[in-house]
Amino acid sequence: MDEYNDLPQEQPGREAPPAGEEKAARRPGSSLYEWLQLVMGCVLAAVVLFNCFARLTRVDGHSMDPTLQDGEMMLIWSLGYEPEQGDIVVLNKTAQDTHPQLQGKAIVKRVIAVGGQTVDIDYTTGTVYVDGDPLDEPYINGPMYLPGDPMMWNTHWEVPEGSIFVMGDNRNGSTDSRHELLGTVDCDYVLGKAVLALWPPAKFGLM
Repeated sequence: MDEYNDLPQEQPGREAPPAGEEKAARRPGSSLYEWLQLVMGCVLAAVVLFNCFARLTRVDGHSMDPTLQDGEMMLIWSLGYEPEQGDIVVLNKTAQDTHPQLQGKAIVKRVIAVGGQTVDIDYTTGTVYVDGDPLDEPYINGPMYLPGDPMMWNTHWEVPEGSIFVMGDNRNGSTDSRHELLGTVDCDYVLGKAVLALWPPAKFGLM
């Protein structure tokens, strides 16, 4: 009995499949489909990011000169944010709450004091005091003078809990918490903190 009879016999004319042919062939257009999935995933992530955690805001006006200038774009972070003294924040109060000149514009200001603190302004020296201590403010746009608007002549404020006192860095060209129509701002109006300057390219960087 032939000892090789039990071994499988090669069929004439049939060659062994090339290495790797056992893997399933890629369907036509599968690469494009994968790219579309990747793009859609990125778009969805961006939508979630800019609706829930952060947003883009354009500076409109000159109240924050020279720190932020008219037309600059910046990224605002909102998730879990609690205002702190010195932060630059964006508020969503509108003209109905503040001043006709602010119609439809986001308000970009700097946090001077938070709930429980007091603010005093000495216009003779242009000095701002928080809880009796003078602020060192190298960021302001020149000396601060007594505003021409009588509604900004108050010099002492007590900031309620859950609120902030804000001012523009351009003290002589800013409608802010010194104005009776704005005053101290409830933290519920704070959209977020400015964290990244995006435009123009020369200003790109962390804030």
